[in-house]
Amino acid sequence: MTEEIKLNKANQELLDQVNDLFPRGSVFVQFHGKRSGYVRHDQAETTNLPGGLVITVTDLTEPNYTASHELLHLLMTLRGFPQIFFELSLGDKQLDEQMMIMATDLFNTVAHQIVVAEQRKHGLIDEKIEQEYFRGITETLTNETGKDDGERTMRLLTLLDALVFYSGGHMTADQLDELRERYPAALSSAQMLYDEVMDKPVKSPFEMRRTVVKLFRLFDKQMQEWGLPALHNNQFTSLSPVLSKRQLRLEVAQVYDIYHSEMNERNTKRRAYVVLGKNDQQNAFVLPAPQGEYSSAEMLKFYHQPVEELLKSQNVPFILRK
Repeated sequence: MTEEIKLNKANQELLDQVNDLFPRGSVFVQFHGKRSGYVRHDQAETTNLPGGLVITVTDLTEPNYTASHELLHLLMTLRGFPQIFFELSLGDKQLDEQMMIMATDLFNTVAHQIVVAEQRKHGLIDEKIEQEYFRGITETLTNETGKDDGERTMRLLTLLDALVFYSGGHMTADQLDELRERYPAALSSAQMLYDEVMDKPVKSPFEMRRTVVKLFRLFDKQMQEWGLPALHNNQFTSLSPVLSKRQLRLEVAQVYDIYHSEMNERNTKRRAYVVLGKNDQQNAFVLPAPQGEYSSAEMLKFYHQPVEELLKSQNVPFILRK
């Protein structure tokens, strides 16, 4: 029988904030599971229901920490921070799923700069949770052996996220020594990515988007240095546009390139037209794929539309840069 757990005051306040902003129905939190003895960021799941949304905490080691983590992610979305969307397919379902998992991990690592800072501000992370989080790392990853294996990418993603969690001097010298002993190569690469990408705090939607784009690119560079295939998330993953009022008034041709991709649209299986930002070459959204190809006249029409008009006609969510 699952023990009875109640949200603490800080979490109840977060839940109230979420429900004030949630557009359809209500958001609920429930607890169901056992205690593993460690903390990871995969210990909850979110389910859409006709009456709203349910967050289920599936590991009861630190239920209020885990609930707050999920609530803060949701609150960021409701407050207009960028989201990622997966509208493309490489033609291999398993490969698509692997790509989506890794893209989501990278995106969440950037979001965790805000989430963890808020959790610490609300007193939702203490020394015990820091120890349980560390245990989650060592339970998840095997030690490096000096030989190439299939866990290099997972180690890098996990340790990069850990550097965000412990940022601000919260990792002990003993913990750092243990990570260096267990995962020397992955930790070195994670530290490099952290120093290059997370050098400035993320506070606004624009800063978050810029940081995600930079991380996508530098992560690919690390993959290639290890002789592994790049993820190409700058093309595969759509990232919400964050645009100024001026950019919204400009013609599409001044802000975006429309690229006839080798990838297919996920739903129609037709070759996709990906809309890439001129400045960062990041996938902003995907145009609906026609039966054949868009004619020159149709492409010209897209390019000469005001950006805001095209976004609204395609139901693309965008964020106004303040």
